[in-house]
Amino acid sequence: MNDLFTISETINFTLTDILLEASYLIASVLFIIGLKMLSNPQSARKGNIWAAIGMVLAIITTILFHRQNGQPIGNIGYILTAIAIGTIIGWSIAIKVKMTAMPQLVSLFNGMGGASAALISLMEFPHISPELIAAEGMMNGHVLAILLGLVIGSVSFAGSMIALGKLDGRIGDIRSPFMRYINISLLLFLLVFIVYIMNLGQVIPAEISYLIYILLAVSMVYGIAFVMPIGGADMPVVISLLNSFTGVAAAMGGFLYSNQAMLTGGILVGSAGTILTILMCKAMNRSLLNVIIGAFGGGGTAMEHEEGNIREITLSDAAVLLNYSQKVVIVPGYGLAVAQAQHICHDLDKMLESKGVEVKYAIHPVAGRMPGHMNVLLAEADVPYEKLIESEDINPELPNTDVVVVIGANDVVNPAAQDDPASPIYGMPIINARAAKNIIVMKRGMGKGYAAIENYLFFDPKTRMLFGNAKDTLQALVAEIKEL
Repeated sequence: MNDLFTISETINFTLTDILLEASYLIASVLFIIGLKMLSNPQSARKGNIWAAIGMVLAIITTILFHRQNGQPIGNIGYILTAIAIGTIIGWSIAIKVKMTAMPQLVSLFNGMGGASAALISLMEFPHISPELIAAEGMMNGHVLAILLGLVIGSVSFAGSMIALGKLDGRIGDIRSPFMRYINISLLLFLLVFIVYIMNLGQVIPAEISYLIYILLAVSMVYGIAFVMPIGGADMPVVISLLNSFTGVAAAMGGFLYSNQAMLTGGILVGSAGTILTILMCKAMNRSLLNVIIGAFGGGGTAMEHEEGNIREITLSDAAVLLNYSQKVVIVPGYGLAVAQAQHICHDLDKMLESKGVEVKYAIHPVAGRMPGHMNVLLAEADVPYEKLIESEDINPELPNTDVVVVIGANDVVNPAAQDDPASPIYGMPIINARAAKNIIVMKRGMGKGYAAIENYLFFDPKTRMLFGNAKDTLQALVAEIKEL
């Protein structure tokens, strides 16, 4: 009878393991499908849903089927309570957040992911298997995954919190040349300290836990230090870089627990974030190395520029110019997001198209405060994806464009990127708005952009300034066009 019970129990555990591993495989596939669908705004919502289903499946099957030394997961009540609280808080924040604060929300959620990965490492380090230590010492893949998860997760958390403060205007930049050397020193210390811990041999991890807390503290300091010099128009890059860090840290947790769903999700986030970071660096004409050592977005003094005269245009003249154009290109920027003017902007382009005017939107990769910010903003207003043209594709069309309307954008249309070698943004690919036949710039005033430098486009002979809040100005402009 006992033998039959043992056989039955073994079969039960085997079936349970099969179900768990199968659910992880299905969850991984759903993550991949979701990520693929995110590449197109028209399918992005469904992609989010598919990926979320995969995550829910992985959580439920882990709670039901996971076994540790033959024992099921305990403290189910605490786990479900934590999930409920987190769901309510996350849902509430996501529902209430404004589109202009979306980058801050991304930084916050990304930081929480990094913190979770770091906490996993802190929890697992004292409980490293004595058998593993006896056989291999500290020099093994399990220990390496713990240490890397701690360092990368901590850097991601601390850096994301600083990025949130910068985006929210509560933390300034520290652009001292010494920051480069401080960051390099901290990074070297972290690498050397990891090697030191892994060469300790056959020790009891619980007795050297203080070392991992030192590693945690230095990692947090490095996360703060390497983000502090980054500012201005460079912030989209650091957001995508930190996102890739969180993915890698999560993948380390997948290695620790042999959890395919966590591993796949982390790899997808890490690789996608890295690719996006490289694309952002290319769009900003910066190197990834400079991002890592915290020398990103360094200053530079622009050369003297003969500003010339500012020319204004009245609403009625702007309405006439747009109404009788054949082709209009709109360049949206953060000012459009701040004014919540994306819907009335779409009303303007629909009205112009009804009068036979071809209207397109020129989208720069780093317009706004995070990658894809303008795409998300305009998708919220139901602007057709086909109208959103990337900067390298729209630039050849601009010489044949009757009017370029710049709404709240600044650095991404600044000719200093092409003309001024001393400018901090020199070499950055821009939307070449000055190539158009006429330029209308909508701004609240003559304030400088996120990079805090003068925009030479404002003084171009073809440029006319239309001052005022973007939403109010667009509403008045639509009313003027209706009367024509």
